[in-house]
This record gives sequence, C-alpha cells and structure tokens, in this order.
Amino acid sequence: MINFAYAQSTRPGGGGNALIGFLPIILIIVILYFLMILPQQRRQKKHNQMLTELKKGDRIVLSGGIYGIITNAKERTFMVKVAENTEIEIEKTSIAYKL
Repeated sequence: MINFAYAQSTRPGGGGNALIGFLPIILIIVILYFLMILPQQRRQKKHNQMLTELKKGDRIVLSGGIYGIITNAKERTFMVKVAENTEIEIEKTSIAYKL
C-alpha cells in the first residue's frame, strides 16, 4: 500500500491537482474584487473629486445629516453656515454630498 501511494505522487501530471485545488479560492478572490473592492474604489474616487470641486456658496450635506452653505474654503476645512448667524468649521472629509 505504501508503494501504491508513492507511485501516485510521482506520476507525471500529478501537479495539476494542486492548481485545481486552489482554483475555487482564486475565483472567490476575483469575484470579491469585482463585487466589493472595485466599486468602493470608484465611489471613493468620485467623492474625492467632488470634495476638490466644492467652492463658496455650494449647498452641502454633512455626514451627520446637517445641511449648510459653504461660506469660506480653507486648505483642509470649510466654514459652513448652518443657520442665521451660525457658522461652523468642518473637515472636508465630513461632507457627505453636494446638493
């Protein structure tokens, strides 16, 4: 019986079984990339582009659901008017979307 197992492992073309064994794992990784990672990268790129195009006077919604109007743009922050006589300074990354 030991000789039989040895004969099977030294048979030419026996290495193909290892590749076939990894094929499902490789397929799962490829599917996850196309279904989860690639769309997330596209959304992130689109959001970053929207942040760079914001300017004074744009109406925005913050990630907390607060609506406001940009009154001043700085390098990393915005001054946002959220009510009469009320302005807050926010990080650019806290903006969810532009109206």
